[in-house]
Amino acid sequence: MPKVKELESRVERLEQQLGLYQRVSRLMVRELSLAETLQAIARLVQDFTLCDSCLLYLIDNEQLVLCATSNPHPAQIGTVRLNLNEGLTGWVARERKLLAISSEAYRDPRFKTFSELPEDSYEAFLSAPVIARNRVVGVINVQHRMPHRHTGSEMEMLTTIGEQVGCLLVLARMAPTAVEAANHVELVRTHGHIASRDEVSAEN
Repeated sequence: MPKVKELESRVERLEQQLGLYQRVSRLMVRELSLAETLQAIARLVQDFTLCDSCLLYLIDNEQLVLCATSNPHPAQIGTVRLNLNEGLTGWVARERKLLAISSEAYRDPRFKTFSELPEDSYEAFLSAPVIARNRVVGVINVQHRMPHRHTGSEMEMLTTIGEQVGCLLVLARMAPTAVEAANHVELVRTHGHIASRDEVSAEN
């Protein structure tokens, strides 16, 4: 019986994770400003992980700039910056690796304090790079006030969200008119190969 309950719990969590990805995907295709979309994603991640804060940084001229938060930090958006060689967030961007610290993240030698952010005193820290076209373009952080052991599901979720945000940033550079006017079939032919009917028949 305990195994059945455990299995049911895992299935429920997977369904919630899938629901999160679906909501993020729907945000990506809506006509919202990039700032609004990133804020909405940060709040969705907070709801999923039950964390106390989700922060999203993007790279600008070799610096990581705070661009979205799940909690209201209007004065810090766009003003909190750190170099790529600074802090836990900078380490994640440089190393292109997931980082999970379950307690006392502020004691890590890589940690950098920002007096403007209450998150500096939070215990648990989970961070993943934001990837766009195989390049690191930012970092997304999840933080808990109290110690928290991060699950494999949470790590996988944040990695995937980092990839989705990367795709969103690429799409954001395209005007809606450019999407409408684009010949997508020609784009596929230019960058890849579309099999002809004869080729498909031969393979089968």
